[in-house]
Amino acid sequence: MSQTIIIKLASAGSRVTGPFTISDNFGNVLGTNVSLHDLITGVVYSVANNVTVIIIESFGRCKFKKNLPITVLDSCQLNAIHFKQKNTPSLWRHLTNPKIYNYYYGNIEPYIIEYPFTYQFNDEILQNVKDYTKAYQYLEVSDGVWNDNAKIETDDVWFNKAILYNGQQCSGILELVPKPLRNLSEYMKYPIYNTDSKTITYTKSDNFYQYNTFWSMVKDKRVPLFVTDCYSTLSLDKLINQANMDYGKRSFKKEPLRAKELKVRHILDSRSDTHLVSQFITTPSQISYK
Repeated sequence: MSQTIIIKLASAGSRVTGPFTISDNFGNVLGTNVSLHDLITGVVYSVANNVTVIIIESFGRCKFKKNLPITVLDSCQLNAIHFKQKNTPSLWRHLTNPKIYNYYYGNIEPYIIEYPFTYQFNDEILQNVKDYTKAYQYLEVSDGVWNDNAKIETDDVWFNKAILYNGQQCSGILELVPKPLRNLSEYMKYPIYNTDSKTITYTKSDNFYQYNTFWSMVKDKRVPLFVTDCYSTLSLDKLINQANMDYGKRSFKKEPLRAKELKVRHILDSRSDTHLVSQFITTPSQISYK
């Protein structure tokens, strides 16, 4: 015999975004990648009669696991459930560990810095990007006392993503990895064309981090380059409109980034053990006459 249950979310904090996995007390998975919207609307499952507890586990930015006993409600009580956003205050201590930086409330938050450039009368074509940033990693101290000298400056840790764009062109998401040293066969694998990004290499020379191998990935200039995401984090003002990006090789359609303006956005969201001190950036370009 089986019973039909309805799971409907009554309240949650603003950091709860999902996705969720739903299972019963016997370990049977009822649903995976269930969205917050579906839980607010209500999801229906058929379970065995001996199931007494439903387990909801969030795998999003706010991770938690809740065991909810099955209760009986009439139709009026069920219809009276309306979702309310409710934030419970909690106390967190920050700046207690010098080895972590962009790490808040148990999650790595992106460190983003964007540089705007404007050119003169003529359009200019971007050739490469040179960034003067110092990347520090702090070491363990034996006595537990803060020591500003217990750090090293690295050569192979930097931003892991870049986005170059102007009003009508965009490079899409550029995944940045260190150039393989003394390994030509490995180096020849780049650029790597991913489903939603392109992986390219960067080098550090004369204390400048440098990279190139970019062109416009935009499919249609009549479609926005960015979208707004109000659910992931308030720290992000915009996200790439991936539906309007073509990450293929585009052998004969490599459109250079050419305009009277340019914006360079660097992102670190893959680690939190590096202290990046951004100082200045240069974007060598050449005048494009038409």
